[in-house]
Amino acid sequence: MSAPGGPVFSRRGLLAGSGLATAAVVAAAAGTTVAGAAGDNPGTALPFHGEHQAGITTPEQARMVFASFDVTATDRADLAALLATWTDAAERMTQGQPVASPAGKSAPPSDTGEALGLSPARLTLTVGFGPSLFDDRFGLSGQRPQALTDLPAFPGDQLDAARSNGDLCVQACADDAQVAFHAIHNLARLALGSATLRYLQTGFGRTSASGSGAAMSRNLLGFKDGTSNLVPTDPESMRAFVWVDGGDRAWMHGGSYLVARRIRIHLEAWDRSTLGDQERTIGRVKDSGAPIGATKGNDPVDLYSVDSSGAPMIPEDAHIRVAAPSTNHGAAILRRGYSFADGTDPDTGELDAGLFFISFQKDPALQFVPIQLRLASQDALASYLVHTGSGIFACPPGTAPGQRWGHGLI
Repeated sequence: MSAPGGPVFSRRGLLAGSGLATAAVVAAAAGTTVAGAAGDNPGTALPFHGEHQAGITTPEQARMVFASFDVTATDRADLAALLATWTDAAERMTQGQPVASPAGKSAPPSDTGEALGLSPARLTLTVGFGPSLFDDRFGLSGQRPQALTDLPAFPGDQLDAARSNGDLCVQACADDAQVAFHAIHNLARLALGSATLRYLQTGFGRTSASGSGAAMSRNLLGFKDGTSNLVPTDPESMRAFVWVDGGDRAWMHGGSYLVARRIRIHLEAWDRSTLGDQERTIGRVKDSGAPIGATKGNDPVDLYSVDSSGAPMIPEDAHIRVAAPSTNHGAAILRRGYSFADGTDPDTGELDAGLFFISFQKDPALQFVPIQLRLASQDALASYLVHTGSGIFACPPGTAPGQRWGHGLI
């Protein structure tokens, strides 16, 4: 499912519907050069430092653990110390090292231990700051970017406050579920006294194929996904749609804004719909993944093709039409989502499963918000979905050795 240094970003430029927007999202997704293509040796350790944080354009790993935290510290120095501790631990864990050297048997273990002996599994850790971090507690209110604003209410939302928002977020992705969990487990442990877990979401499967040569996986609807995502290896499209070029806050230069949405799918209702209805709802052939009227999964989406009666081959309310940049004034986002399965709904007995949607963009108000408003009101797929969690976070740029996460802010 979709949802929703370099050229100067502007409102007019983003919404112009340029050829760049169209070309970037209809091209077959290809891998980034962060550390090689998806499918590399699962023991690979990816670089931690860099111009941008890892985990954004990195080829998708197989597993994800996303955690949101509420900061309990009230002193700015304590917040800075937490981020410094996290940064050091994150660097070590991404390189396959324990959080710290053993402290001896008379003290609690310095590392929780569940990843000892395991490879790094291409672990990446990506941190983000929520709007609530910029209140009066830490003197940061004057540093909040204009783009970091709580998302509006969307039609049909049934948000659970316990699964939404937060002061800080950390996205852990790896090709080993235990490695990803180990990373969040240790960051939560290191945060004791300074921050508490607000919610945690696990996910599985690459739901957007941006790895070079990676086979497109299927989402829980049974359809191939990722065919129309932005291409992370295209630096021009990343500059145009993903990386912040400074904006109104210099500390965000080279960063990006993360939007997280927990989207539950009413699979029982979906499973009872006919194959033809499912394909018309999505706008693609289920088996091949090709747009209706085309033959291959990576064929460009032709929104102008008609059948013998003159009706659009891809229905007006089909998901891929409503989500397309060309129908959203050129707005595009980098999607990076994972499927989830969290048991059953105790009230209905139905599966509590769906998509933990994550997107990165340089201005959510101009990209994610208009796309999601259109999807919520016009997308045929919306009748099978309910959004139960939500959040927006400012992901600062990457670090150099000796710098901590958010070094330009705190």
